[in-house]
Amino acid sequence: MLKNVILIAIAGALGALSRYALVNYIGGRYFPWGTMAVNVLGSLLMGLAFVYIVERGVFPVEFKPLIMTGFLGAFTTYSAFSLEAWQLFDRGELFSALAYIIGTTLLCIMSLFIGVFIARSTL
Repeated sequence: MLKNVILIAIAGALGALSRYALVNYIGGRYFPWGTMAVNVLGSLLMGLAFVYIVERGVFPVEFKPLIMTGFLGAFTTYSAFSLEAWQLFDRGELFSALAYIIGTTLLCIMSLFIGVFIARSTL
């Protein structure tokens, strides 16, 4: 159990650092493109991980907490998403806020579906 906790913590730190790097690389001064990209990519990777670890057993089930809980849990940023959506609303940018909420939600769900489809189509 302690081993899993340590691995999740390390993977979480790597996920958080990856999120930080990608958000800063993509940027988004007036629209949170970086956070949206992280959520879409994280959803795609979660779909792939789910199929390869849980459904197909390509990777040992012990990888599930490491990758899905640790790395991807820290990499995806729905708390930041919520704050940024509120900030857009708070600034009176209703169209941008709605585009961000709808775009992120739909793209993340579609990306997860694509990740599952890709993973199920291989092997």
